[in-house]
Amino acid sequence: MATRIAKGAIPSPNIWHTPQIYELENRAVDPEGAVGAAMREVRAWDGATVLDIGCGTGFHLPLLASEAARVIGVEPHGDLAALARRRCAGLAGVTVHAAAAQDLPLPDASVDVAIARWAYFFGPGCEPGLRELSRVVRRGGAAFVVDLDATRGSFGRWFSNTVPAYSAREVEAFWDRQGWQRRPLNLRMAFERRADLEAVLRIEFAPEVAEQAIAETPGLELPYPNVLRWRRY
Repeated sequence: MATRIAKGAIPSPNIWHTPQIYELENRAVDPEGAVGAAMREVRAWDGATVLDIGCGTGFHLPLLASEAARVIGVEPHGDLAALARRRCAGLAGVTVHAAAAQDLPLPDASVDVAIARWAYFFGPGCEPGLRELSRVVRRGGAAFVVDLDATRGSFGRWFSNTVPAYSAREVEAFWDRQGWQRRPLNLRMAFERRADLEAVLRIEFAPEVAEQAIAETPGLELPYPNVLRWRRY
């Protein structure tokens, strides 16, 4: 049976094809929890309703559910959404929908905190998704976008070599126009096995770039420059 993909979904270059390897990446990214700490400084979610947009297999949903009153995952890839539901089957207050960011199956003003973490490379073209955020996030809430910072470090260089059409300047100008705030995050990936690090680099970059990245990265860790963007409602 064919996989159900939500209308308008932007294909993910990594998790859609290799969810098992992307799981290794999720486990490796940000062992210090810097992303969560930075978001909580803006708007904590204890006892709140939290929306995870592009939740994939639901990796972040259990941790969110340990603090929030209600957690909603939205994932456009039907098979991944099913895995997320399975992952959270024993957790009260967690719901997962197979849907796209530009068509959220939620009532108006029903969410306190919305998070989109590496869901796709946000910039020009994601206006429909931002309009949906404005609809579903209630007054006093906040929305966050966590994404790679392509302007910094080896990781940014490898990404730019893989996606030469991506313009960091245009993306920054877009977010400035939208009125979102930004904060650079100096994250890292830390792996238990060298083979896992190499597998992750191979799903993140074009083949020749991935081999270059592997050659340039000794050991089990690498810097992962990110940017946190947010808007209060």
